[in-house]
Amino acid sequence: MNSLFSHGAEPFGSDDQPALELLEPVVNTITVPGTVAHAFAGFTDHTHLWWPLESFGVYGAGSYVEFEENLILETADDGRTSIWGTLDDWQPPLSFHATWHPGSTALWSTELRVAFRAVGEGTEVRVFHEGWEGAEDPSAERKRYAEAWPDILARYARFMGAPEEGVSDTSGNQDG
Repeated sequence: MNSLFSHGAEPFGSDDQPALELLEPVVNTITVPGTVAHAFAGFTDHTHLWWPLESFGVYGAGSYVEFEENLILETADDGRTSIWGTLDDWQPPLSFHATWHPGSTALWSTELRVAFRAVGEGTEVRVFHEGWEGAEDPSAERKRYAEAWPDILARYARFMGAPEEGVSDTSGNQDG
């Protein structure tokens, strides 16, 4: 049945409208030495020491990124701040979930979950990043992060003391 009114639109679209393409999440996994609690603290308490702010920051290399209360926040050396995301599920030392929108507003954000799990002599850190559909160019935004996360996580792994040769293979990336 069509709409009750001849000029009304179909409430859920119609068969001739293209469906919104759902893009696969970007998933990357890396193993770092140490306990789960140590890996979680390295990721969340010491982000400013390893995050590549020169290439993946709003204010550049002179800024400082931190997990502050329920926010992920970057502060420039002149005091300006940029909210990268809002923490909505904080489960130390096992995981956290946040909206993610560095350099933009929260009107459109992706979702970021980072999980920490003991494996052998270290900790597996898995980054699960999704929610590309709201971006102006969803495929390009997804591609940008699919390329960025392996380098970002390699830098984190080096900070955590992972051997250089074990750092390069960080991708469990579902890039399709």
